[in-house]
Amino acid sequence: MHDELITALRGGLPEGAVLTDPDVMAAYSHDMASFSEAGAPAAVVLATCREDVQHVMRVATALKVPVVPQGARTGLSGGANASENCIVLSLVKMDRILEIDPVDRIAVVEPGVINAVLSRAVAEHGLAYPPDPSSWEQCTIGGNIGTGAGGLCCVKYGVTAEYVLGLEVVLADGRLLSTGRRTAKGVAGYDLTRLFVGSEGTLGVVVKAVLALKPAPAPQLAMVAEFPSAAAAGDAVCAIMESGHVPSLLELMDGTTIRAVNAMAKMGLPETTEAMLLAAFDTADPAADLAAVGALCTAAGATDVVPAEDAAESELLLQARRLSLTALETLTSATMIDDVCVPRGKLGEMLDGVAKIADRFDLTIGVCAHAGDGNTHPVVCFDAHDPDESRRARESFDEIMALGLALGGTITGEHGVGLLKKDWLARELGPTGVELQRGVKAVFDPLGLLNPGKLF
Repeated sequence: MHDELITALRGGLPEGAVLTDPDVMAAYSHDMASFSEAGAPAAVVLATCREDVQHVMRVATALKVPVVPQGARTGLSGGANASENCIVLSLVKMDRILEIDPVDRIAVVEPGVINAVLSRAVAEHGLAYPPDPSSWEQCTIGGNIGTGAGGLCCVKYGVTAEYVLGLEVVLADGRLLSTGRRTAKGVAGYDLTRLFVGSEGTLGVVVKAVLALKPAPAPQLAMVAEFPSAAAAGDAVCAIMESGHVPSLLELMDGTTIRAVNAMAKMGLPETTEAMLLAAFDTADPAADLAAVGALCTAAGATDVVPAEDAAESELLLQARRLSLTALETLTSATMIDDVCVPRGKLGEMLDGVAKIADRFDLTIGVCAHAGDGNTHPVVCFDAHDPDESRRARESFDEIMALGLALGGTITGEHGVGLLKKDWLARELGPTGVELQRGVKAVFDPLGLLNPGKLF
């Protein structure tokens, strides 16, 4: 079967597109998630166009070989991990920006376009593509669509799903499906576009996307507020949102994260602070908005509020938040990054609960959060070479997800389910939800070849 597969793939693909070297394939076998198994691929295909993808899927269907679509492998849930003897279908070479239309405010792109590259390209037209995951300098638009990615600016501008207007998708049997539109409005038929966003490559392979753009915002001005407890910071978030303010960014770092950033970057952040809230506005009068929000933070118990004087100082303040995950990774040999989203009013309870879990399992767990969305990222730090500590890390991870559900939240706000959270997806959806979603999967992929073992 292996020789037949390689011969069939190479028969319809450019020279060099099919990789079979075991060491090379090993690099394509997994994303960045911990505790997620990966198999050994039978082949890796570097697709360069839609026709390459169609050929791969036709061969896969004929020979009944599973296919795992991949972007830049920056995912954190094992969603891009290879299954045993699969075809890994890498889309990173499909990286063309096909069109930028300032009138209709859309961009048409291939799935391998890097998020930051697209952002810079549309900025030349006075436009912006708002979704900005932390890995925006490496992650691809196709991967963002697959996981329904978010980012720092989601509190005001929304997530990936809100910017995908239309798609071209190669189905499991190689047929091409066009969904959605490029117009400002359109409600013809079922919304299949939204169905593919967040489907993690289990329903089809995205080969082109029509994305909505926004006018470029004004430079944002930021402030930082220090709190003696996570509960006080959570109260401030509730007050800000209840008052009707619409910050362009509202982020939170707990004391563990602050100290990790200080240790790595020597930023001089206040190490006695238990929580730090960063807010920014890109409005007509950001200084006035920051002053109002600063007053709300003080009323909620902030011990200090420091507004930036200009855009450069704002960027310096926000750099600490951007360094959070990297700084926590320096504390030990491995990390598990959770992605639990709770109602904003439960944010303080979520952070306090994570702190208790860290104490109970004798682990370092730092939390940074898109506070305006209630989307928390508890980062479990552990020694991957210590079996007992690894066990405790995995158990603490599960308890964090259970806590999120108990608070009325969801197991993932933007990272996806992949392999890491498939058991927890069943708990969140319930038996009827899982049955219906499996039914949808069967319609698009009756042989179960696309990214098998993920989600369910």
